[in-house]
Amino acid sequence: MQDFHEVRFPLDVALGSRGGPTRRTEIVTLASGREHRNARWAHSRRRWEAGLGVRTLDALDAVIAFFEERRGRLIGFRLHDRTDWKSSAPSAEPAATDQAIGIGDGARIAFQLTKTYGGAHLPYLRTIAKPVAGSVLVAVDGVALAESVGFSVDATTGIVTLATPPPPGAAVSAGFAFDTPARFDTDALEIDLAAFAAGAVPEIPLVEIVA
Repeated sequence: MQDFHEVRFPLDVALGSRGGPTRRTEIVTLASGREHRNARWAHSRRRWEAGLGVRTLDALDAVIAFFEERRGRLIGFRLHDRTDWKSSAPSAEPAATDQAIGIGDGARIAFQLTKTYGGAHLPYLRTIAKPVAGSVLVAVDGVALAESVGFSVDATTGIVTLATPPPPGAAVSAGFAFDTPARFDTDALEIDLAAFAAGAVPEIPLVEIVA
């Protein structure tokens, strides 16, 4: 059995979900009052509450069917995170120069899509493994390449393969839309239709799959 299905969580429900990145920081306060902080996780992990996006019985039925087909927490899926789903700023369209993904060495042709958060102080590099098919743009030293001629992309891994190796020192960049690999964070959906009809929100927790 596959542990990941290349299918999106119901989009109308995802658009109404609430959530974002979480980190785990250990803080020890000394007798002097000073504190030491230590990052327990190298990468952030996103969590969402999707129940907020369920507004109709049809939407609830779609989520239940999706949950059953994924066998609860067992099988992962794609999630459109409306707060973070493209290489560019929210108000802009993705461009081939949005994100640096590597430097040519005259031999390398495979480059992993990534997204950088932050700038001068301590930038965070996030691997993008689930680009949206047909959305990826690639450039070498600012010159855009044609998809299927100059490059190809594996939408299940986020690996871009160039037709020819970039020359040494050439900057390889990309722009893209992407989904986040996720799974249900529960093996039980407790649905109260009477409460739902009265306006209660069902609990449907989702969590990012971090490879």
